[in-house]
Amino acid sequence: MTLSSLKKLRSREVIEGTDRYVHRALFKCAGFTDEDLSKPLVAVVNSWNELVPGHIHLKALSEHVKRGILAAQGTPIEFNTIALCDGIAQGHEGLRMSLPSRELIADSIEIMIQGHQFDAMVCLTTCDKINPGMLMAAARLDIPAIMVPGGAMYPACPTWGYYKDQKITIGQLFEVPGLLESKKITPEEAAYLEEITLPGAGACGGLYTATTTQALMEALGMTLPYMGTTPAVDAAKIRLCTEIGRRIMKLIEQDVRPSHIMNEKAFENAITVDMALGGSTNTILHLKAIANELNYDLSLELFDEISKKTPHLCNMSPGGVYKITDLHNAGGIPALMKQLGDLLHSDLQTISGKTIEQIVEEVNVYDDEIIRPRTNFIHKEGGLAILRGSLAPNGAVLKIAAVTDKMRKFRGSAKVFNSEEEVIAALKARKIDDGDFIIIRYEGPKGGPGMREMLMATAMLMGMGMDESVALATDGRFSGATRGPCIGHVSPEAVEGGPIAVVKNGDPIFMDADLRQLDIEIRKDELQERLNSWKPPELKIKKGYLSRYVQMVSSADKGAVFRKF
Repeated sequence: MTLSSLKKLRSREVIEGTDRYVHRALFKCAGFTDEDLSKPLVAVVNSWNELVPGHIHLKALSEHVKRGILAAQGTPIEFNTIALCDGIAQGHEGLRMSLPSRELIADSIEIMIQGHQFDAMVCLTTCDKINPGMLMAAARLDIPAIMVPGGAMYPACPTWGYYKDQKITIGQLFEVPGLLESKKITPEEAAYLEEITLPGAGACGGLYTATTTQALMEALGMTLPYMGTTPAVDAAKIRLCTEIGRRIMKLIEQDVRPSHIMNEKAFENAITVDMALGGSTNTILHLKAIANELNYDLSLELFDEISKKTPHLCNMSPGGVYKITDLHNAGGIPALMKQLGDLLHSDLQTISGKTIEQIVEEVNVYDDEIIRPRTNFIHKEGGLAILRGSLAPNGAVLKIAAVTDKMRKFRGSAKVFNSEEEVIAALKARKIDDGDFIIIRYEGPKGGPGMREMLMATAMLMGMGMDESVALATDGRFSGATRGPCIGHVSPEAVEGGPIAVVKNGDPIFMDADLRQLDIEIRKDELQERLNSWKPPELKIKKGYLSRYVQMVSSADKGAVFRKF
């Protein structure tokens, strides 16, 4: 690196000059030498911990990132941020902390980077809220940055039981309680599935939120080609990590920052890839939140507009059969981008130094059944749909790729619950019937608080075989593992006086996925009368981080980001 570029480094403000003896001494106390301090200081931002399966291998991967930084004449300095496992948090109070952790992760990285004036950062991340949290931090700080997605774990293939000879991941494991309730498997088979389904490090192996957001890091141009789908324990992941360490030094030298990569067209590319994959509904929240840090407003209409012109090309679990390892072996995100062709902005730069067009030119599609051409789509339109109507005036989100043709239009009688726990109890008591339209409210960003995923309820519905006979709408959200007619992010949420707050048992609810419609079929004057007489309930949480979160969080249609005061 040249002397002139060294003078531009942020870290010189901390290290150089006669008034920085104390600062240099503190660095040296931590083991750094004068030679170390003469080089660019690169933060290796790790989310490793001993609890989260998606993150247990990141400590090892960070060593290879640091090796690359050292080889390219930089000084790597590692620190950690938090990581929560959504799977462990599912179905109880712990999940209230999941979405709020996204903001805390971004804030914690900002504090460490700004407090120590790092020159650049490499972020190691795998799971649901850590991925967008780190991308939000990169966008906010706007210093040279590269993402290191940790990859997915390999799927399991049971030799006996309900899923015999099928590749399965955590999505199928969540169905076990419903399968037990309906006596489709035995307790012994359930215990067997518990032992073998999750075989090691990495994100859960279907196209869930973690793996979708890893793929979108690549679509945004914020990591190297193939990094978004390379399995967690594949040797290629190690080689890519070392290359990322070298590459961040080039970004410093050339002053390539996230705002140069993640422009509005890059977000459109990410949405297009998301729709072709049939990704998690959570990506709408997260892409909006990342774009918000760059002062871009990704409207819900933009998502729907892109979905309508983007064919669904990858039949991925949970709606389909293929796992992330299958997608990777077929050519990964670059191969999907090749199939998408002129639906993408191909002239955009990526952190690799290549444009999308240059990356795609070098790509092979190894299996065009897994990554289909546009002429052989699974569905004519993309994987997500934005619904509106009298039940969701500000919008709601449906993973249409995971809905069968039979259930794309549904009219049912409302059964109303004020929490996920109430639904699970009703299912166990056999109080939900075919033809019901389940309403779960007061689970939104503010009302939850924390906008929990309704995965335990939807998984039980699937396990009990009711995903083809009932629908569900909520102001909460869904795991990427959810399938069936499950509508989330209903806005305005109940606690803010949205129509979902005044639905009564027996009200007719109508959904038409193709017409993007979600209505409570009662007279307008009756609906208005109910809304006028509604009174907000007392908030559930009165202390700690969630009490502050409630005061600051915006609605789901805004990405559940913190309001700007």
